[in-house]
Amino acid sequence: MTRQRLRLLVPLALLGLLTNFSRVSTDEDEDYYMQELLTREQYNQVQLQEKPVASVPDKQQQPARKVPKDTDSSRKMDKNNAEAKLAKTGTKKPEKNKKGNQKASNRIPEEEEQHNPIKEECPPMGLETLKIDDFQLHASTTKRYGLGAHRGRLNIQAGIYEDDLYDGAWCAGRDDPLQWFEVDARRLTKFTGVITQGRSSLWSDWVTSYKVMVSNDSHTWITLTNGSKELIFAGNREKEIPVRNIFPAPIVARYIRVNPLSWFHSGSICMRVEILGCPLPDPNNYYHRRNEVITTDELDFRHHSYKDMRQLMKVVNEMCPNVTRIYNIGKSHSGLKLYAFEISDNPGEHEVGEPEFRYSAGSHGNEVLGRELLLLLMQFMCLEYLSGNQRIRHLVEETRIHLLPSINPDGYEKAFEVGSELSGWSLGRWSNIGIDVHHNFPDLNSILWEAEAKKWIPRKMFNHHVPIPQWYLSNNASVAVETRALIVWMEKIPFVLGGNIQGGELVVTFPYDKTRSQGVTREQTPTPDDPVFRWLAFSYASTHRLMTDASRRVCHTEDFAKEDGTINGASWHTAAGSMNDFSYLHTNCFELSMYVGCDKFPHESELPEEWENNRESLLVFMEQVHRGIKGVVKDLQGNGIANATISVEGISHDVRTAADGDYWRLLNPGEYRVTARAQGYTLTSKKCTVGYEMGASRCDFSMSRTNLARIKEIMERYNRQPVKLPNRPLQARRSRERRLGT
Repeated sequence: MTRQRLRLLVPLALLGLLTNFSRVSTDEDEDYYMQELLTREQYNQVQLQEKPVASVPDKQQQPARKVPKDTDSSRKMDKNNAEAKLAKTGTKKPEKNKKGNQKASNRIPEEEEQHNPIKEECPPMGLETLKIDDFQLHASTTKRYGLGAHRGRLNIQAGIYEDDLYDGAWCAGRDDPLQWFEVDARRLTKFTGVITQGRSSLWSDWVTSYKVMVSNDSHTWITLTNGSKELIFAGNREKEIPVRNIFPAPIVARYIRVNPLSWFHSGSICMRVEILGCPLPDPNNYYHRRNEVITTDELDFRHHSYKDMRQLMKVVNEMCPNVTRIYNIGKSHSGLKLYAFEISDNPGEHEVGEPEFRYSAGSHGNEVLGRELLLLLMQFMCLEYLSGNQRIRHLVEETRIHLLPSINPDGYEKAFEVGSELSGWSLGRWSNIGIDVHHNFPDLNSILWEAEAKKWIPRKMFNHHVPIPQWYLSNNASVAVETRALIVWMEKIPFVLGGNIQGGELVVTFPYDKTRSQGVTREQTPTPDDPVFRWLAFSYASTHRLMTDASRRVCHTEDFAKEDGTINGASWHTAAGSMNDFSYLHTNCFELSMYVGCDKFPHESELPEEWENNRESLLVFMEQVHRGIKGVVKDLQGNGIANATISVEGISHDVRTAADGDYWRLLNPGEYRVTARAQGYTLTSKKCTVGYEMGASRCDFSMSRTNLARIKEIMERYNRQPVKLPNRPLQARRSRERRLGT
């Protein structure tokens, strides 16, 4: 009897393996599929949960962080107390996900509202964040490859040109109610809802209603019902605003399908989708455990409202009062203060010879990941400083670090109110008056390039510190108050290096961001410091967990991994008046943009993994501020000379000294002829060497006054009157003889 059963089971197992083989990637582990066959029997039916199950928390409990062995007991106590204080601020509040007007668009028809148990919601499975790979997405038919199932991801963006390989949705090959879009979770999952969008395109394509079906074997499908009726969910009313539908009760299965029933009358069946689901624990499934990213840092992994952000910054400041300071650089259009957080061994004070570094985020209010990364970074650096981490202590003691987590808090509050999955691609991006803060700076590129064409440099104009045009400074100019606050901040502090953190892609961009040729949308436009910028960009991208991974899927249309995760901004798309170009041309600061994730507003449950993706990159990039040369320009009396110009032979971009005469010049390893010049002082040059080891090379200058400068100084001392010298007796006698004619 046993042998007969085995004879029946073996062909069935082989048949199941063959049917599944066509649906999966060939490079997956064979053990995983064997586990599926062996455990399929216990899940041979779709499990509908009659009663709501306890909610799965977004934030998982993290293991305690180990303190370095050489840390003394007092530091352990300090860090334990600090973590306890930080934990108090981590009390979770329910995340707002919908506005009142959007609740109506997500509502199930009236005849289906009678079945209304307590609804449970799981986090997104990861279509938008690429946790779900292309081999897990299937469809009944596709219009063409560029509109295949792999493009049916929430918020995915189309290419510049229509009908290319990278279009903005899954579109069915035929417009009829038999079409479907399928997701294979690869393990039993508790599904709780679906979020849909229309097609990212000039065309008007979206689905207005649909059914949902589930299966455990991809052959037998069960449609979600409300009692005896099939559930019909309301879809989209336009193509960009996401619409979320939560199931009346969670349902457990491996596969889930969305079956469009109706669509926009002038369009086609096109969808972008996100599935809400909680994978069920399976101790036999090592595939998931092997690919899971777990952080050991005990930080506050949640989305922070403006009030929560301010409270968190206050708590971290109280934890590390000797090395941190909170200040604001101005206010937003609605009056919210733009808070900055300083980390230094002497907060509030510029130390001679110590470089200034900045990270900023949130210029686009809906790109939330950068904001949370900076809040996590300030927590991490405080805790590690207390625990005696030598790397962090060296950074704090040798660098003045400024973190500005929210440039556009007004935009963030709009996106936060709607929620991480319903804010779409653009809600909250702009300021309250509709201005893109990141591209709201004066276009200094055109001014510089025109001066170069007319050969005004350096006779009439410098190649650095390009002045802001007068029209931009007028009250009638279309300049956001947030932009004006940023400019004052950038001019006040002698920043050397900066990074603004953005979202929606995985790449680091560097200046110039505007193409030099007029009318060209994409063109390589390097700065005179292009080799340095390329190194700075690579230092971040190469230490990021995903940016340089050649096997990863592209976020939208561009495969930046082929370029080591970096690109010249103008080569990607031209943009006049960017923060990066302004910082380079108007100040000493080299600024880059870090696009740190495909998802602009990831779910709270994704924050621990995103922190692990970016933590090392954030630290490594900060350390690059100590690359190149530094020094002090003084006169013969030892006084620092402010606004002295530091020129490097062969690089047509100079920097200036700060108020105390100190300067920093980012350079790659090599030998350079460096010249210091200042008004009223003799020009001085010397050879400076930059090594490969970390740490800027010292290159000081001592300058003497010119004769002309001394004469002017004397004249100013006597109110610009000629000095009357006493006449000598011989000169007086000769002049007398001339008058007498003898």
